[in-house]
Amino acid sequence: MADIDHKAELAKAGAFVEGWWGSVFFFIRRYPLGAAGAGIMIVFVLSAVFANFIAPMDPLQTNAAASLESPDSTYILGADKMGRDSFSRIIYGARVSLIVAVSSTLLGGIIGVFLGLMSGYLLGWFDLITQRLIDIMQALPLLVMALVMAASLGPSIENTIIAISIPLVPHAARVVRSSTLSLREMPFIEAARAGGMSELRIAIRHILPNTLAPLIVLFTAQLGSAILVEASLSFLGLGVPEPHPSWGRMLSESAAEYVRSAPWLVIFPGIAISFAVFGTNLLGDALRDMLDPRQRS
Repeated sequence: MADIDHKAELAKAGAFVEGWWGSVFFFIRRYPLGAAGAGIMIVFVLSAVFANFIAPMDPLQTNAAASLESPDSTYILGADKMGRDSFSRIIYGARVSLIVAVSSTLLGGIIGVFLGLMSGYLLGWFDLITQRLIDIMQALPLLVMALVMAASLGPSIENTIIAISIPLVPHAARVVRSSTLSLREMPFIEAARAGGMSELRIAIRHILPNTLAPLIVLFTAQLGSAILVEASLSFLGLGVPEPHPSWGRMLSESAAEYVRSAPWLVIFPGIAISFAVFGTNLLGDALRDMLDPRQRS
């Protein structure tokens, strides 16, 4: 009997693995650009997680003798003016950029989901006040508002996360509110009310899960924007401070003075930023097409 149960468990596990790989192969075949974007993001995530093992040197270690060293066997992507290995700093910069981008996107998304859900479900004076505040926040572009917040809070990783997350709130709030407005009049919501379920439980248990599909697409789109805004803030000296390696700060330290004498200091961090944003945009477009039947070709 135990042998039969063991074989049944193995069969279920095999079916699960086969179904998972089948889904992966279908995604690659149906959305090759989205799969390429996912591959790019996987490379950056693995680089950030295993930076201690991938980076050949300490990103903060200086060497005056290797100042502005061109790419060679020792310094794969060259060295900066302080003799720090550019490759190691780019690897560790992926960790900083992803931590800031993911944290700010999640924080802004959580606040936006709460405001959008309550605004679309409660309506009345709460919806009126919330939407006017969101209109005011959306009057300023994302980067401009992040600059204002960062200048007010000061340069640090925590303040950079807050400065980027606040401008992201209106986008999540708008998406969730529009979905909530259409869902709150559906028959299954009326049935839940008739069954005596509380309004808070209806909103969390029945409406919120049905808004997750557009939120996933929005998350990937805002993740690329957050990476770009973090690099912009660090480039201007308002984002991640020293000694933390940051792609934007690497550009800021080299763009004006060494763009001609040591172009590798500008090219490689710029490529890292471009690929990270490009990968998230490709993945976001594929998820949009996959989750929204109206977008499928």
